[in-house]
Amino acid sequence: MLVKGDKVSVLDEAINGTVVSVKNNEILIETTDGFTMTFFVNELLKIQDSSNLMNSIKRINLDEVSKEKTEPKPRSFVKEKKDKRDFGVPEFDLHIEKLVPNKRGMSNYDILTLQTETAKRHIEFAIRNRIPKIVFIHGVGEGILKAELDFLLGRYDGIDFQDANYQKYGLGATEVYFRQNNK
Repeated sequence: MLVKGDKVSVLDEAINGTVVSVKNNEILIETTDGFTMTFFVNELLKIQDSSNLMNSIKRINLDEVSKEKTEPKPRSFVKEKKDKRDFGVPEFDLHIEKLVPNKRGMSNYDILTLQTETAKRHIEFAIRNRIPKIVFIHGVGEGILKAELDFLLGRYDGIDFQDANYQKYGLGATEVYFRQNNK
């Protein structure tokens, strides 16, 4: 609400002034050029007096501001610690969209067969090249691919597997470890 003596600015026009009188929704102002003009309340914007603004700025404690700037704020998230063994771990996405450009015309059996054959190829490659760990991204879904992958991995000797890091992959990935014997 505007009262007599308030500094105002006219919206959509470059006019500033002081409120002379208030009558219902009509406000009479005296512009900085000395003219008196009448405006509706919704056409005016009250201006903060600059002297009041300076007084409120002086109340800010400069010591608190400098303290806030120098003290580091604690981080609000937990950074995942990288294990030296996790550096460059190959990840293989078994989602059908990543394996073929178009799955149209493929039955569910064909899709699952292609996914398991791809996983088998990657497992045998890792064994041949003595890669210690790989990750298969299979997604959550109904769990059919995960079950098939678990069955496939269980047929190999010297392989351990478990659910992959939950923070990174959620429930949709499996880590595969290859026990290497030094020959």
